[in-house]
Formats: sequence, structure tokens, C-alpha cells
Amino acid sequence: MFIKILGYVLDMSLEKVRSDISDTDSAIIRLIARRQELADEIVKIKIQNGLSVHDENRKVQVLDAVFRQAVESRIDPVAVQEIFSILIAMSEERQHAFSGEGNLP
Repeated sequence: MFIKILGYVLDMSLEKVRSDISDTDSAIIRLIARRQELADEIVKIKIQNGLSVHDENRKVQVLDAVFRQAVESRIDPVAVQEIFSILIAMSEERQHAFSGEGNLP
């Protein structure tokens, strides 16, 4: 009987943690969407100033910063850099689309 009760408690705890993960995933999606909205603002400024969509120096700054933050947070910094490389590529593609150069619908 104790094991079943303990098992039930563990199942409830597992479901709670999974629910928290799902909530976190939803928050991450909202933050990615916000980042994409900011890309629209960035490209407006770049167009006004005759700047290129791709900014290698900024990309390096972002990837260095997230690497350091990942190390400080004790998560895989290389994986975090890969995620942010994808986010940067998404932002650049959105900026290209906004400026009429991209492949997005």
C-alpha cells in the first residue's frame, strides 16, 4: 500500500514537473516571437542607415555572450550557441523578408 501511495505521489510530482516544462516551453516560444518582432524593428533601422542585414560583429558578440551566460548557468554552452545561431539565422531571414530580399511568404 505504501509503495502504491508513494508511486502515486511520484506520478503526480512527475506530471507537475512536466506541466511546468510545458509552461516553460510556451514562455520560450513567446520570447522567440518577441525576438522576431524586434528583428522587424532592427531592419527598419538598418534600412534607414543603409546597413547590411548580416552583421558578423554583432553575431560574434551575441554568441560570445550566450556562451558565457550558459557557462555561468551550468548548461551546455555549445548547445546554447547552436540554439542562438538558429535564432540569429531566423532573425536575418525575417529581416531579409522585410526588406524584400528574403524567401519567407
